[in-house]
Amino acid sequence: MEKLIVPSLLVVLGLVVLAMSIRVVPEYRRLVVFRLGRCLGAKGPGLVILIPYVDRGVSTDLREAFFDVQPQTCITSDNASVSIDFLVYDQLIDPVRSVLEVENFTGAARGLAITTLRAVVGAMTLDQVLSNRDEINEILHQKLDEVTDRWGVKVTAVEIREVVPPPAIEQAMTRQMAAERDRRAIVTTAEGNREAAIATAEGERQATILRAEGERQATILRAEAERQSAILRAEGQALGLAEVNKVAQQADSRTLTLQYLDALRMLGEGAATKFIIPSELLGLVRPLSEHVSQSLKDGDSLKQP
Repeated sequence: MEKLIVPSLLVVLGLVVLAMSIRVVPEYRRLVVFRLGRCLGAKGPGLVILIPYVDRGVSTDLREAFFDVQPQTCITSDNASVSIDFLVYDQLIDPVRSVLEVENFTGAARGLAITTLRAVVGAMTLDQVLSNRDEINEILHQKLDEVTDRWGVKVTAVEIREVVPPPAIEQAMTRQMAAERDRRAIVTTAEGNREAAIATAEGERQATILRAEGERQATILRAEAERQSAILRAEGQALGLAEVNKVAQQADSRTLTLQYLDALRMLGEGAATKFIIPSELLGLVRPLSEHVSQSLKDGDSLKQP
């Protein structure tokens, strides 16, 4: 029985030593090996053999990590206090330096980020802090990256999550935003009224132009009609006068005398007591009396045997 115990103890001891000697390092990790306190460098990924009680390994993670900075009260250059919290993203680029150069990277980087933030915010006004988050992020990123580079860690990004001004300033900002919205509403209303007035005036102008054009065309058409009517009346009168002249040329003195006598008859039928007889009528009566005398003579000559 004693013979079995000793080999069993040796096997167990061998397994323990083997477990202490063999390390399997994943792809995203590195094992910084120290032999009797002296750094041998980073080992891995894969299988790493250590000498028990002689070698000591410190595991490091190459994946990008982050830590958050709790809200910090900062004083701006115009003596306004603001509360700012942000995130810092970092990645290990040199496992050996990250172990040898800094004891607690997260704590050191957090303290550095807080002091850097207060320095950056202290050089800016409240309006700049509220409106220039990207600029603050970039400044913090550059300053942190310059310091952490000696620790074998690269700061990949800094992102401010929230900037909280004092309550009094928040109320003032709320009133300012309300006033700005009212101003924009008034400007928008005025702009709409202006555009409506311009559209109305343009419509009235177009309507006036169209009415004037219509009246001009109507006037032209009326003038053209009157001209055509005057031409037709003149042509009618000319034709009438031509016919009268034609008939007058064919009429003899007897016909004219009868026309004058008929006119005298119509004057005699009127109620007037005074008559104005043209002198030309006397010249027409003389031939008429001669015709009458000639007719009487012809009648007497016919009665004699």
